[in-house]
Amino acid sequence: MPLKKVLLANPRGFCAGVERAIDVVNLALQRFGSPIYVRREIVHNKYVIRSLAAKGAVFVDELDEVPEGAVAIFSAHGVSPDVRARAAAKDLKVIDATCPLVTKVHGEAIRYAREGRFIILVGHAGHDEVIGTMGEVPGQIQLVGSVEEAENVQVPDPDRVAVTTQTTLGVDDANVIIEVLRRRFPKLLTPASDDICYATQNRQIAVKLMAEEADLVLVLGSDNSSNSRRLREVAEDAGAKAFLIEDAAEIDPAWLEGVECVAVTAGASAPEYLVQQVVAYFKRMGVDQVEEITAVEEKVTFLLPPELTREMTKGISTS
Repeated sequence: MPLKKVLLANPRGFCAGVERAIDVVNLALQRFGSPIYVRREIVHNKYVIRSLAAKGAVFVDELDEVPEGAVAIFSAHGVSPDVRARAAAKDLKVIDATCPLVTKVHGEAIRYAREGRFIILVGHAGHDEVIGTMGEVPGQIQLVGSVEEAENVQVPDPDRVAVTTQTTLGVDDANVIIEVLRRRFPKLLTPASDDICYATQNRQIAVKLMAEEADLVLVLGSDNSSNSRRLREVAEDAGAKAFLIEDAAEIDPAWLEGVECVAVTAGASAPEYLVQQVVAYFKRMGVDQVEEITAVEEKVTFLLPPELTREMTKGISTS
């Protein structure tokens, strides 16, 4: 059975927070010139990082590598107060590219802590976003990453517990864990609105729709991109074969044996040109039926960080 059709997810690729973070680096380079120092990967995609590095962005693991007084950008995943304090001690000109939705989660954690509640953070150990959130309220927060951990987590007062989540989790996985916590802690306080990013949810909805028709789902994204890995898992849970790939070069022809319909999507930090490379790969194979599957229309935009906006209004052209 030859491959007949390619489905493209809509929405896919860059979310508003990623676009904002990349814009921050590009505008900072225009305003201040090279080098601009960025703590950690601005977003989790190696192609984006290579592109920005070629323009003069210098990516560092920690602020110890940044010269005193330099321009430093915090990544979209957010940082802890300790990192902010170290930046201040080095007199760095900081531009904070933290996604506003991550900032919302930080604010929730701080508010819960001030109310005397112990916080359970549903997320993945070692992820930059999780490290930043936990750093806001050390000693008052516990990370839970699975149903088993939710069943066993211990808290000081079962009646004074709140939950928040990493923004890039799988929606279904997070809900299963939160239901366990609700059963164990009937007075569990949850955020007024869902912490999981709108873009994460929308991309997962689109993948579920495509998996109903597709035999194979290809997710473009880097392995350290949490939301990209979740897209692959969502596709598999929906019954399709699925693979996470960096680019078209990673497609294994053996995956296409017996496949009539392949679906393509991209994580929130993967650029659109990588998707188009995959489409071109299949067109070279003779596939001429490419259909976009629209799950949700996204119209979200975020303002630039105020510290960058102030710089851009000093009469310096950004064109």
